Amino acid sequence: MKYRDYYEILGVDKKASADEIKKAYRKLAKKYHPDTHPGDKAAEEKFKEINEAYEVLGNDERRKKYDQFGAQGQFYHGADFDPSQFGFGNGMRYEFTSAGSGFSDFFDLFFGGGDPFGSFNDDSIFGRKGSGGRFSRGMKMRGGDTESVLEISLADGFNGAEKLISLRGADGGKKISLRIPAGIKQGEKIKLAGQGNPGINGGPNGDLYLRIEFRKDPVFELKGLDLEARLQLYPWEAALGAEKSFDTLDGRISVRIPAGVQTDSRIRAAGKGYRDKSGKRGDLFLRVAIVNPQRLNREQLELYEKLSRIGD
Repeated sequence: MKYRDYYEILGVDKKASADEIKKAYRKLAKKYHPDTHPGDKAAEEKFKEINEAYEVLGNDERRKKYDQFGAQGQFYHGADFDPSQFGFGNGMRYEFTSAGSGFSDFFDLFFGGGDPFGSFNDDSIFGRKGSGGRFSRGMKMRGGDTESVLEISLADGFNGAEKLISLRGADGGKKISLRIPAGIKQGEKIKLAGQGNPGINGGPNGDLYLRIEFRKDPVFELKGLDLEARLQLYPWEAALGAEKSFDTLDGRISVRIPAGVQTDSRIRAAGKGYRDKSGKRGDLFLRVAIVNPQRLNREQLELYEKLSRIGD
């Protein structure tokens, strides 16, 4: 029988942390998932091999016992070994023709019926329940998680919103109602349980994660929790000062313009920026842009001419 080097299968060091093992497993499972390789038997076998490795290394107790056995036998790179030399079968000859769990003979010997490491009846990461430590041939596997981008407006992110989104998968298209929480940030993810890749052999579906991206806003630029916008002023408003109305994400405010303000100066409206889920808000910064009217009446032209003469 071949010894199974689960660390080599996942491409991790024997001292790898639980997070490193999980990360390696997810990367490989996504790469070799049957949904992305329909009809590819080699990819399907690789996917089973990866899942088998994670069944052991992803569980602290099973990993510890597996490591102990490996240290005793010093098996590397698929070396042959005789189970009877390690107390299994009372000297009987082992001839395996298939793996009862859907995994390898090696896995069945140590983790199937009569498991020398102790049977396990807990719910596995693939959604199947143990039955005395042995699994059925058509074992259930959880489908892989998927990720997509959901573009929303800045106003929807600020206020929260209900969206009806269309999903298309192997079972056809469908529409799902989705709640966007107020104060969600760029790059945050919303989990849709059971809307990922379908499970194998009746196993549960994976989850779908929607990563939030904001569409370009015609007025505001988001910088952390702060907002920045352009405030247009006529020359006389900038020179003399004024009171200007401005529409924020949650209503209209009055902004006091100091006399003598210059182009690109910033006027701060405290607490009128974006907010997070806890209600904390940033500030709104209005960047001044001095503009001229597109059309001047006779009186305005005369005043500009007078200013021109005075300036000379």
